[in-house]
Amino acid sequence: MKALIAAGGHGTRLRPLTYTINKHLVPLANKPMIYYALEKVAETKIKEVAININQGDKEIKQIVGSGKKWGLNITYLEQAGGALGVAHVVKNALDWIGKDDLLFYLGDNIVLAPLQKLIDKFKKKQLDCLLGLTKVSDPERFGVPVFDKQGRLLKIEEKPQKPKSDYAVTGIYIYSNAVREAVQKIQPGPRGELEISDVHTYLIETNKKVGYEELTGWWKDTGKPDVLLEGNSLILANIELDIKGKVKKGAIIEGKVIIEKGTQIAKNCLIRGPVVIGKNCKLENTTIEPYTSIGDNCDIQGAEISHSIICDEAKINCNKRIVDSLIGPAAQVSSQKATKPSGHKLILGNNTLVEL
Repeated sequence: MKALIAAGGHGTRLRPLTYTINKHLVPLANKPMIYYALEKVAETKIKEVAININQGDKEIKQIVGSGKKWGLNITYLEQAGGALGVAHVVKNALDWIGKDDLLFYLGDNIVLAPLQKLIDKFKKKQLDCLLGLTKVSDPERFGVPVFDKQGRLLKIEEKPQKPKSDYAVTGIYIYSNAVREAVQKIQPGPRGELEISDVHTYLIETNKKVGYEELTGWWKDTGKPDVLLEGNSLILANIELDIKGKVKKGAIIEGKVIIEKGTQIAKNCLIRGPVVIGKNCKLENTTIEPYTSIGDNCDIQGAEISHSIICDEAKINCNKRIVDSLIGPAAQVSSQKATKPSGHKLILGNNTLVEL
Protein backbone atom coordinates (compact mmCIF):
# COMPACT_ATOMS: atom_id res chain seq x y z
CA MET A 1 0.00 0.00 0.00
CA LYS A 2 1.10 3.53 -0.84
CA ALA A 3 -0.13 6.82 0.64
CA LEU A 4 -1.17 9.93 -1.28
CA ILE A 5 -1.46 13.20 0.64
CA ALA A 6 -3.37 16.07 -0.95
CA ALA A 7 -1.62 19.38 -0.33
CA GLY A 8 -2.75 21.54 -3.23
CA GLY A 9 -5.59 24.01 -3.53
CA HIS A 10 -5.59 27.66 -2.56
CA GLY A 11 -7.00 27.73 0.97
CA THR A 12 -9.52 30.45 0.12
CA ARG A 13 -11.40 30.04 3.41
CA LEU A 14 -8.23 30.89 5.35
CA ARG A 15 -7.42 34.10 3.48
CA PRO A 16 -5.69 36.48 3.94
CA LEU A 17 -3.25 34.15 5.74
CA THR A 18 -3.09 31.81 2.75
CA TYR A 19 -2.26 34.55 0.26
CA THR A 20 1.36 34.15 1.33
CA ILE A 21 1.52 30.65 2.84
CA ASN A 22 0.21 27.30 1.63
CA LYS A 23 -2.60 26.27 3.99
CA HIS A 24 -0.93 22.91 4.60
CA LEU A 25 2.04 24.78 6.08
CA VAL A 26 -0.03 26.87 8.50
CA PRO A 27 1.35 25.99 11.95
CA LEU A 28 -0.65 24.01 14.50
CA ALA A 29 1.11 23.95 17.88
CA ASN A 30 4.14 25.31 15.99
CA LYS A 31 4.37 22.48 13.44
CA PRO A 32 3.24 22.77 9.81
CA MET A 33 -0.19 21.20 9.44
CA ILE A 34 1.04 18.65 6.89
CA TYR A 35 3.46 17.21 9.46
CA TYR A 36 0.52 15.70 11.33
CA ALA A 37 -0.61 13.81 8.22
CA LEU A 38 2.93 12.53 7.68
CA GLU A 39 3.20 11.46 11.32
CA LYS A 40 -0.06 9.51 11.03
CA VAL A 41 1.13 7.74 7.88
CA ALA A 42 4.49 7.00 9.52
CA GLU A 43 2.65 5.15 12.32
CA THR A 44 1.49 2.59 9.72
CA LYS A 45 3.55 0.11 7.69
CA ILE A 46 3.43 2.37 4.62
CA LYS A 47 6.78 3.71 3.38
CA GLU A 48 6.03 5.10 -0.11
CA VAL A 49 4.25 8.48 0.02
CA ALA A 50 3.37 11.02 -2.65
CA ILE A 51 2.35 14.58 -1.88
CA ASN A 52 0.09 16.31 -4.39
CA ILE A 53 1.11 19.97 -4.76
CA ASN A 54 0.09 22.93 -6.88
CA GLN A 55 1.97 23.48 -10.13
CA GLY A 56 5.18 25.37 -9.46
CA ASP A 57 4.95 24.95 -5.66
CA LYS A 58 8.44 24.64 -4.18
CA GLU A 59 7.63 25.62 -0.60
CA ILE A 60 6.18 22.31 0.59
CA LYS A 61 9.07 20.31 -0.87
CA GLN A 62 11.56 22.66 0.76
CA ILE A 63 9.96 22.35 4.21
CA VAL A 64 9.00 18.66 4.15
CA GLY A 65 12.02 17.32 2.29
CA SER A 66 12.67 13.69 1.36
CA GLY A 67 10.61 12.16 4.16
CA LYS A 68 13.65 10.69 5.93
CA LYS A 69 12.59 12.52 9.10
CA TRP A 70 9.57 10.19 9.34
CA GLY A 71 11.13 7.09 7.81
CA LEU A 72 9.22 7.71 4.57
CA ASN A 73 10.19 8.01 0.93
CA ILE A 74 8.34 11.05 -0.44
CA THR A 75 7.58 11.80 -4.09
CA TYR A 76 6.09 15.16 -5.13
CA LEU A 77 3.39 15.25 -7.81
CA GLU A 78 2.34 18.56 -9.32
CA GLN A 79 -1.39 18.61 -10.07
CA ALA A 80 -1.43 19.09 -13.82
CA GLY A 81 -4.08 21.54 -14.94
CA GLY A 82 -4.58 23.06 -11.51
CA ALA A 83 -7.07 22.28 -8.73
CA LEU A 84 -9.83 20.35 -10.50
CA GLY A 85 -11.32 18.51 -7.55
CA VAL A 86 -10.29 16.01 -4.90
CA ALA A 87 -10.85 13.03 -7.21
CA HIS A 88 -8.58 14.67 -9.76
CA VAL A 89 -5.75 14.42 -7.22
CA VAL A 90 -6.05 10.60 -7.43
CA LYS A 91 -6.44 10.66 -11.22
CA ASN A 92 -3.32 12.80 -11.50
CA ALA A 93 -1.37 10.22 -9.46
CA LEU A 94 -2.42 7.01 -11.28
CA ASP A 95 0.98 6.40 -12.87
CA TRP A 96 2.67 6.68 -9.48
CA ILE A 97 0.05 4.52 -7.73
CA GLY A 98 0.40 1.69 -10.27
CA LYS A 99 -1.40 -1.45 -9.13
CA ASP A 100 -0.96 -0.84 -5.40
CA ASP A 101 -3.63 -0.24 -2.79
CA LEU A 102 -3.86 3.38 -1.70
CA LEU A 103 -4.35 5.36 1.49
CA PHE A 104 -5.59 8.80 0.41
CA TYR A 105 -5.29 11.52 3.05
CA LEU A 106 -6.41 15.14 2.69
CA GLY A 107 -3.54 17.10 4.16
CA ASP A 108 -5.69 19.69 5.94
CA ASN A 109 -7.30 17.01 8.12
CA ILE A 110 -6.03 16.16 11.59
CA VAL A 111 -7.18 13.07 13.39
CA LEU A 112 -6.53 11.33 16.69
CA ALA A 113 -7.42 7.77 15.65
CA PRO A 114 -4.60 5.46 14.46
CA LEU A 115 -4.77 4.68 10.75
CA GLN A 116 -3.41 1.13 10.95
CA LYS A 117 -6.74 -0.04 12.39
CA LEU A 118 -8.50 1.18 9.23
CA ILE A 119 -5.90 -0.46 7.00
CA ASP A 120 -6.23 -3.76 8.85
CA LYS A 121 -10.02 -3.74 8.43
CA PHE A 122 -9.67 -2.90 4.72
CA LYS A 123 -7.39 -5.89 4.19
CA LYS A 124 -9.29 -8.31 6.43
CA LYS A 125 -12.62 -7.58 4.72
CA GLN A 126 -10.95 -7.52 1.27
CA LEU A 127 -12.62 -4.21 0.49
CA ASP A 128 -12.28 -2.02 -2.57
CA CYS A 129 -12.91 1.12 -0.55
CA LEU A 130 -13.01 1.99 3.12
CA LEU A 131 -14.27 5.38 4.27
CA GLY A 132 -13.56 6.97 7.62
CA LEU A 133 -16.77 8.47 9.01
CA THR A 134 -17.49 10.72 11.96
CA LYS A 135 -20.55 12.42 13.42
CA VAL A 136 -20.66 16.19 12.91
CA SER A 137 -23.02 19.04 13.73
CA ASP A 138 -22.82 20.51 10.20
CA PRO A 139 -22.84 17.61 7.72
CA GLU A 140 -23.92 19.94 4.90
CA ARG A 141 -20.26 21.04 4.69
CA PHE A 142 -19.03 17.56 3.77
CA GLY A 143 -19.65 14.44 1.77
CA VAL A 144 -22.53 12.71 3.57
CA PRO A 145 -23.18 8.95 3.48
CA VAL A 146 -26.70 7.73 2.72
CA PHE A 147 -27.62 4.38 4.31
CA ASP A 148 -30.48 1.93 3.86
CA LYS A 149 -32.39 0.53 6.83
CA GLN A 150 -29.83 -2.24 7.23
CA GLY A 151 -26.97 0.27 7.52
CA ARG A 152 -25.57 -0.44 4.06
CA LEU A 153 -24.07 2.41 2.08
CA LEU A 154 -26.23 3.49 -0.85
CA LYS A 155 -24.32 6.56 -2.03
CA ILE A 156 -22.37 9.63 -0.93
CA GLU A 157 -23.89 13.08 -1.42
CA GLU A 158 -21.49 16.00 -1.73
CA LYS A 159 -22.40 18.96 0.50
CA PRO A 160 -26.18 18.28 0.46
CA GLN A 161 -28.54 21.08 1.52
CA LYS A 162 -30.63 18.51 3.41
CA PRO A 163 -28.25 15.81 4.71
CA LYS A 164 -29.76 12.34 5.13
CA SER A 165 -27.48 11.50 8.07
CA ASP A 166 -25.37 13.35 10.62
CA TYR A 167 -22.20 11.60 9.48
CA ALA A 168 -19.45 13.14 7.38
CA VAL A 169 -16.94 11.31 5.22
CA THR A 170 -13.60 12.41 6.60
CA GLY A 171 -10.61 13.16 4.40
CA ILE A 172 -9.21 9.65 4.94
CA TYR A 173 -9.93 6.99 2.31
CA ILE A 174 -8.47 3.57 1.48
CA TYR A 175 -8.79 2.10 -2.02
CA SER A 176 -7.97 -1.02 -3.98
CA ASN A 177 -6.95 -0.74 -7.62
CA ALA A 178 -10.68 -0.37 -8.42
CA VAL A 179 -10.28 3.36 -7.85
CA ARG A 180 -8.45 3.65 -11.20
CA GLU A 181 -11.61 2.96 -13.17
CA ALA A 182 -13.75 5.16 -10.92
CA VAL A 183 -11.68 8.34 -11.26
CA GLN A 184 -11.57 7.90 -15.03
CA LYS A 185 -15.29 7.23 -15.45
CA ILE A 186 -16.86 9.98 -13.35
CA GLN A 187 -17.71 13.37 -14.85
CA PRO A 188 -17.24 16.85 -13.32
CA GLY A 189 -20.02 17.83 -10.93
CA PRO A 190 -21.97 21.12 -10.68
CA ARG A 191 -18.86 22.87 -9.34
CA GLY A 192 -16.91 21.83 -12.45
CA GLU A 193 -14.72 19.51 -10.37
CA LEU A 194 -14.19 15.77 -10.12
CA GLU A 195 -15.88 15.05 -6.80
CA ILE A 196 -14.50 12.34 -4.53
CA SER A 197 -18.08 11.60 -3.41
CA ASP A 198 -18.87 10.61 -7.01
CA VAL A 199 -15.96 8.16 -6.92
CA HIS A 200 -17.41 6.49 -3.85
CA THR A 201 -20.92 6.41 -5.31
CA TYR A 202 -19.52 4.92 -8.54
CA LEU A 203 -17.79 2.16 -6.59
CA ILE A 204 -21.02 1.39 -4.72
CA GLU A 205 -23.15 1.37 -7.87
CA THR A 206 -20.70 -0.91 -9.71
CA ASN A 207 -20.96 -3.46 -6.89
CA LYS A 208 -17.50 -2.94 -5.49
CA LYS A 209 -17.01 -3.78 -1.83
CA VAL A 210 -17.30 -0.44 -0.01
CA GLY A 211 -17.13 -0.34 3.78
CA TYR A 212 -16.79 2.26 6.46
CA GLU A 213 -15.41 2.74 9.95
CA GLU A 214 -16.39 5.40 12.48
CA LEU A 215 -13.26 7.19 13.67
CA THR A 216 -12.55 7.22 17.38
CA GLY A 217 -11.52 10.42 19.14
CA TRP A 218 -11.57 13.75 17.37
CA TRP A 219 -11.24 14.67 13.71
CA LYS A 220 -10.99 18.14 12.24
CA ASP A 221 -11.06 19.50 8.72
CA THR A 222 -9.07 22.67 9.35
CA GLY A 223 -10.21 24.60 6.29
CA LYS A 224 -11.86 27.45 8.23
CA PRO A 225 -10.27 29.83 10.79
CA ASP A 226 -12.47 28.77 13.71
CA VAL A 227 -11.85 25.07 13.06
CA LEU A 228 -8.13 25.73 12.58
CA LEU A 229 -8.03 27.27 16.05
CA GLU A 230 -9.99 24.34 17.44
CA GLY A 231 -7.52 21.93 15.89
CA ASN A 232 -4.66 23.89 17.42
CA SER A 233 -6.38 23.60 20.81
CA LEU A 234 -6.89 19.84 20.49
CA ILE A 235 -3.22 19.30 19.74
CA LEU A 236 -2.08 21.62 22.55
CA ALA A 237 -4.24 19.70 25.02
CA ASN A 238 -1.86 16.75 24.66
CA ILE A 239 1.49 18.49 25.18
CA GLU A 240 3.76 18.03 28.19
CA LEU A 241 5.70 20.60 30.22
CA ASP A 242 9.06 21.33 28.57
CA ILE A 243 10.93 24.55 29.32
CA LYS A 244 14.23 25.09 27.50
CA GLY A 245 14.15 28.90 27.36
CA LYS A 246 14.97 31.38 30.11
CA VAL A 247 12.21 32.26 32.55
CA LYS A 248 13.04 35.17 34.84
CA LYS A 249 12.27 34.89 38.55
CA GLY A 250 8.82 36.33 39.21
CA ALA A 251 7.30 35.10 35.94
CA ILE A 252 4.37 32.75 36.51
CA ILE A 253 4.10 29.53 34.53
CA GLU A 254 0.97 27.45 35.07
CA GLY A 255 -0.02 24.13 33.48
CA LYS A 256 1.53 22.41 30.47
CA VAL A 257 3.79 24.85 28.67
CA ILE A 258 6.52 24.38 26.07
CA ILE A 259 9.14 27.14 25.84
CA GLU A 260 11.86 26.55 23.26
CA LYS A 261 15.57 27.47 23.38
CA GLY A 262 16.59 31.11 23.15
CA THR A 263 13.23 32.45 24.34
CA GLN A 264 13.20 34.92 27.22
CA ILE A 265 10.20 35.34 29.52
CA ALA A 266 10.40 38.51 31.64
CA LYS A 267 9.45 38.58 35.31
CA ASN A 268 6.17 40.40 34.69
CA CYS A 269 4.68 37.65 32.49
CA LEU A 270 1.95 35.11 33.16
CA ILE A 271 1.65 32.00 30.98
CA ARG A 272 -1.19 29.56 31.50
CA GLY A 273 -0.99 26.34 29.53
CA PRO A 274 -1.52 24.56 27.36
CA VAL A 275 0.73 26.94 25.45
CA VAL A 276 3.63 26.51 23.02
CA ILE A 277 6.22 29.26 22.56
CA GLY A 278 8.87 28.83 19.88
CA LYS A 279 12.56 29.66 19.70
CA ASN A 280 14.19 33.06 20.27
CA CYS A 281 11.06 34.89 21.39
CA LYS A 282 10.92 37.80 23.79
CA LEU A 283 7.93 38.33 26.08
CA GLU A 284 7.56 41.27 28.45
CA ASN A 285 4.60 42.41 30.57
CA THR A 286 2.49 39.84 28.75
CA THR A 287 -0.19 37.30 29.63
CA ILE A 288 -0.55 34.21 27.45
CA GLU A 289 -3.69 32.25 28.17
CA PRO A 290 -4.62 28.64 27.25
CA TYR A 291 -4.67 27.20 23.75
CA THR A 292 -2.23 29.67 22.25
CA SER A 293 0.76 28.83 20.07
CA ILE A 294 3.50 31.38 19.40
CA GLY A 295 6.02 30.78 16.63
CA ASP A 296 9.77 31.47 16.50
CA ASN A 297 11.37 34.92 16.79
CA CYS A 298 8.27 36.69 18.08
CA ASP A 299 8.41 39.88 20.16
CA ILE A 300 5.38 40.40 22.41
CA GLN A 301 5.01 43.27 24.86
CA GLY A 302 2.10 44.44 26.97
CA ALA A 303 -0.53 42.14 25.46
CA GLU A 304 -2.97 39.48 26.64
CA ILE A 305 -3.39 36.67 24.14
CA SER A 306 -5.84 33.76 24.37
CA HIS A 307 -6.85 30.88 22.06
CA SER A 308 -4.79 32.15 19.13
CA ILE A 309 -2.11 31.19 16.62
CA ILE A 310 0.78 33.63 16.34
CA CYS A 311 3.14 32.82 13.47
CA ASP A 312 6.91 33.29 13.24
CA GLU A 313 8.45 36.77 13.59
CA ALA A 314 5.23 38.49 14.59
CA LYS A 315 5.59 41.66 16.67
CA ILE A 316 2.85 42.60 19.12
CA ASN A 317 3.17 45.71 21.27
CA CYS A 318 -0.15 46.90 22.65
CA ASN A 319 -2.06 46.92 25.90
CA LYS A 320 -4.93 44.99 24.42
CA ARG A 321 -6.55 41.58 24.81
CA ILE A 322 -6.27 39.45 21.67
CA VAL A 323 -8.55 36.40 21.40
CA ASP A 324 -9.48 33.78 18.76
CA SER A 325 -6.95 35.24 16.33
CA LEU A 326 -4.65 34.16 13.52
CA ILE A 327 -1.67 36.45 13.19
CA GLY A 328 0.50 35.66 10.19
CA PRO A 329 4.29 35.59 9.71
CA ALA A 330 6.03 38.92 10.40
CA ALA A 331 2.71 40.65 11.09
CA GLN A 332 2.72 43.65 13.44
CA VAL A 333 0.13 44.70 16.01
CA SER A 334 0.88 47.94 17.80
CA SER A 335 -0.83 50.52 19.97
CA GLN A 336 -2.63 53.44 18.36
CA LYS A 337 -0.89 55.61 20.93
CA ALA A 338 2.54 54.73 19.59
CA THR A 339 2.28 57.14 16.65
CA LYS A 340 0.73 60.47 15.72
CA PRO A 341 -1.97 61.37 14.94
CA SER A 342 -4.00 59.24 17.33
CA GLY A 343 -6.50 56.77 15.90
CA HIS A 344 -6.58 53.32 14.40
CA LYS A 345 -4.22 52.86 11.47
CA LEU A 346 -5.31 50.05 9.13
CA ILE A 347 -3.57 48.60 6.08
CA LEU A 348 -5.93 45.80 5.02
CA GLY A 349 -6.02 43.43 2.08
CA ASN A 350 -8.70 41.13 0.74
CA ASN A 351 -10.59 38.91 3.20
CA THR A 352 -9.20 40.69 6.27
CA LEU A 353 -11.18 40.67 9.51
CA VAL A 354 -10.67 43.41 12.11
CA GLU A 355 -12.63 44.07 15.30
CA LEU A 356 -12.12 47.50 16.90
